[in-house]
Amino acid sequence: MQKNNVLHTKSYAFAIRAVNLSQYLTKEKKEYILSKQILRSGTSTGALVSESEFAQSHADFINKLMIGLKEANETKYWINLLHDTHFISQSMFQSLIDDIKEIIRILVSIIKKLKSTQK
Repeated sequence: MQKNNVLHTKSYAFAIRAVNLSQYLTKEKKEYILSKQILRSGTSTGALVSESEFAQSHADFINKLMIGLKEANETKYWINLLHDTHFISQSMFQSLIDDIKEIIRILVSIIKKLKSTQK
């Protein structure tokens, strides 16, 4: 992982939070389906950001980040669902939703900039 890359740092930190949330949901709430969904999508974004480092082309780089953005947006859906079904507290929700929205904003900004330079 790159040391000074904000997107790498934030997406990796969020992946750790997704793992911890999944463990909390299975151990404390005995919830197994949604916990797997949040684990999968919540860790995928960081994995795709990391994978983009070795993209084969500019288009491949954008594609990896676009898929990461889709995964981040899916994660936002699961966080909202967990909150609205009372599996996570308001404070837990607010912290998680703020983090994933920030990652989404960063990804959107990077993708827009990359697409504008592609023309």
